[in-house]
Amino acid sequence: MPVRLRVAVVFAGALVAIALISAYLVGYLAQSPPEVQGASGANAQLTLQTVAAISSGDRPDWVSYLVKDPSGQWVHSTTWKVPANSVIHVTIYQFDSASQLRNPFWAQPQGIVPSSFMVNGTAMDSIKTETASHTFAIPELGVSVPLQGIPDGAKNPCSSAPCDVASDHQTITFSFRTGAPGRSRWQCFVPFGAGYLSGNAGPMSPAGRMG
Repeated sequence: MPVRLRVAVVFAGALVAIALISAYLVGYLAQSPPEVQGASGANAQLTLQTVAAISSGDRPDWVSYLVKDPSGQWVHSTTWKVPANSVIHVTIYQFDSASQLRNPFWAQPQGIVPSSFMVNGTAMDSIKTETASHTFAIPELGVSVPLQGIPDGAKNPCSSAPCDVASDHQTITFSFRTGAPGRSRWQCFVPFGAGYLSGNAGPMSPAGRMG
């Protein structure tokens, strides 16, 4: 193949690669899950669930969070609005199985009030690393709470999201304090994206899933 033709082919291939990468990045950045209002006032509530598979959309087999809106409907969104300078009372129905923490630091709650959290009505100051499924963490506020997974031998796991509490689950409750008005990122620190580098891509990366 003549040198000029080889250069042209390489150049064309590079342009195609750049176009594909650009399209992916634009598509990723353009994702904007709907903002869901949590309950406000003196008793601000945020009710969530984590599911092993969202059961809909372009990646129905991917894990995700959902939030309950003021009407009581479950919404597939991870953008939530809660009042500033307030204590937020969180309930998470955790329907996914254990993934195991890579760092035992995440097995202990951080930045919550009081310092313990409740798992199925029992106060806990940590969980076993091998029983964790996800974490709920807001680094900017110093908040991190481990979410215990359902047993591998669970007899009635949820098969389609949103999940009903009749399915096997763990109920985790805790409270944290918000700061001044603004936006804070939250995320899961359990890298469970099997098949991706360090488990931190796939369902871990897109907006509206685990962060």
